[in-house]
Amino acid sequence: MTYNVMAINPGHNGSAALVVDGKLELYIEEERLSRSKYDGNPFKAMIYIMDRYHINEFVIGGTGQENHSLPWTGEDSYSALVRKYYPKAKIHKFGNEHHLGHATAAFYGSGFESAAAVIVDGCGSLKEIEFGDQKIPYYETETIMKCSKPNNFEVVFKRYANNYGPRVSDFEKEVDSTVTTVKAYEGVSMYLGFGFIEAGKTMGLAPYGKKDKNIPDLFLKGTDRGDKNVFMPNYPAGSFIDTERYQYLKQTEDPREWHRDPSKLTEAAKNLAYKVQKETETFIGDLIEKAVDMTGEKNIVISGGYGLNCVANYYYKERFPELNIYVDPISHDGGTTIGLAKLICNQYLLQIEKEVPHDPVTSLYLGPEYDLRDYDYDIKEYFLDAEVSDVTPKEIAELINNKNIVCMYQGRSEAGPRALGNRSILYNPADPNGKDFVNKVKNREWFRPFAGTIMKEHAHEWFDLRGMDETPFMMYAVELQSEKIGELPAITHVDGTCRIQTVSKEQNENYYNLINEFYKLTGVPVLFNTSFNLGGEPLVETIEDAINTLRDSDLEYLYLPEIDSLVRIKGNSRNQEVNQTPE
Repeated sequence: MTYNVMAINPGHNGSAALVVDGKLELYIEEERLSRSKYDGNPFKAMIYIMDRYHINEFVIGGTGQENHSLPWTGEDSYSALVRKYYPKAKIHKFGNEHHLGHATAAFYGSGFESAAAVIVDGCGSLKEIEFGDQKIPYYETETIMKCSKPNNFEVVFKRYANNYGPRVSDFEKEVDSTVTTVKAYEGVSMYLGFGFIEAGKTMGLAPYGKKDKNIPDLFLKGTDRGDKNVFMPNYPAGSFIDTERYQYLKQTEDPREWHRDPSKLTEAAKNLAYKVQKETETFIGDLIEKAVDMTGEKNIVISGGYGLNCVANYYYKERFPELNIYVDPISHDGGTTIGLAKLICNQYLLQIEKEVPHDPVTSLYLGPEYDLRDYDYDIKEYFLDAEVSDVTPKEIAELINNKNIVCMYQGRSEAGPRALGNRSILYNPADPNGKDFVNKVKNREWFRPFAGTIMKEHAHEWFDLRGMDETPFMMYAVELQSEKIGELPAITHVDGTCRIQTVSKEQNENYYNLINEFYKLTGVPVLFNTSFNLGGEPLVETIEDAINTLRDSDLEYLYLPEIDSLVRIKGNSRNQEVNQTPE
């Protein structure tokens, strides 16, 4: 019988992962099942797994702030649910070791034999730091760990912060009541009218800005500690900018107004986004240098919330060409479940003297299994307002080339925040109006860029990958080759970069074949690819979610390559009308 370990993250980005005999079998985020963005408390995800697999050990991650007890038994609700399914399952609680979850996920996913893990987080577990007779609570913010197989993780440096308390700095730790790199980024995000957890939107705005002498220094000179004359820390959730002190940053109206109306975007707003992006990516580069100096490692793995900053990830490739850098593709809190489940499963395998398997991340198609053939004969009856017809990849490519948005649904859902061809919205990357068109249809902010997927063998012709052979998980915003500038306007951001996924036939045959048909038709081996959802909603998970998203929007076409079918919502033919609206 297999040995199965299930781990959960009960906080935001709630998720559950299943590791079977040391190999990752399944990962699912609660929001995909509950349809509530950033949903925590992953009960539906747990039930999905426990209905299908026996559980030997159960791991609760998080940050230690989720503690609670139920009446009568005194258990937490997660342990109680597992007990009712599997009374003999062993239970482990890692809420006080949040950064260990990030480090294990990144290290095991990398496939390295040894590495230095660099964890950059807004707020991890709450730790008590001793100051004489006092113990003062501080949050993890940045950590360096020395990692080696099969199961060795040693903290060599850790940075802590809170809203108050004394400052202490030594070789192994730094403790301060300050705003650290991610908290500064969150503070700017909140100033711009986003939630502190929506820092990716700030990253998208940053290239619109430039250096601005009117913006105060965000960090103390020569350090990566936020200036408390600028920021007011608000651990654990974000920080605030003191706009009363700096008149240039003072806002006269709701910042969300410019999210829909670009004419209302101020110089201060876009230049502040530019400044925080440039400064924080430099600081994390310095932290990588510190990790190399402290561990002697040339293999670096990166995780924590800042790991999703695809602009910074590309910057590291330029700054450190001599290092082997792996960025965890599920580096937000949800991904910690993968690392913790592997850690516990590996401990068991070592105890019984079984070999720990080599299990690097090679695919992110880790969601639940679905078989669309179940709908093959009754889909017309099941979706009464839909037209269903047989279709070939060539016909879909022609539809996209004619500037129609086509949604694509197949197979297991993608783990993490990126759509990689199984839950994607596809479009023609050569349409000069494509970004504005799709942003309008998806109900997203006007300034946000889109990604693209390219056939792996053509990647170097079109993009400068800075030494990488591929980028299958869309973790880097890369520059176009000079001779290709201007050819992909719908997915090229204002700074000349594009967040790119490379794909081979082995990685995703149906998606590759579709791009190949588009290439044969147009000479462009690239498709515009964005997540199959509407603004503010989770990615679709089930076929019902997919159809409902079409019903609730101007989206019209749904391609189901596994059953060679095209679904079209009757009367929902506003696709072209939106695209033909003059600017």
